[in-house]
Amino acid sequence: MERLRLLPDPRRRRGVRHPFVPVLLVAASAVVAGARSYAAIGQWSASAPQHTLARLGARVMGAMSVRVAPSAATIRRVIGLVRPGAPADPTGAGPAGSDSVAVDGKGARGSRHGDTPAAHLLAVMTGDGRTATQLRVPDKTNGITCSRRCRRPST
Repeated sequence: MERLRLLPDPRRRRGVRHPFVPVLLVAASAVVAGARSYAAIGQWSASAPQHTLARLGARVMGAMSVRVAPSAATIRRVIGLVRPGAPADPTGAGPAGSDSVAVDGKGARGSRHGDTPAAHLLAVMTGDGRTATQLRVPDKTNGITCSRRCRRPST
């Protein structure tokens, strides 16, 4: 949780109802519990017990101190705004001090819609298997030309 707090909140301050880190924690917890879509993540968060939401830091509302989970739409919006490599960066898996790094590209399953091609992600991993950063390969390019950007991740 402390490392996630290092991530900058990409949202504008106006209209923010749920803290940034708890939204990420709720989404991650739902995925660990087996959620495979934003709808499933939203269902998990809506049915999560109060003690779970309290541990994840969900927003408190009302005089009864009821914890309110973020909706599926809020989770989708926040996850969409987070820089692709950002969740990997605060894990401390930076490539500095590693003997070697590996670059690997993957197509993201379920990301193709109609004529829009599937998202292609490029990941940099340390020799011991930790992900140092991840970024999306822009359309009309490939992982080889994009790998130069992985050497010095943009912020």
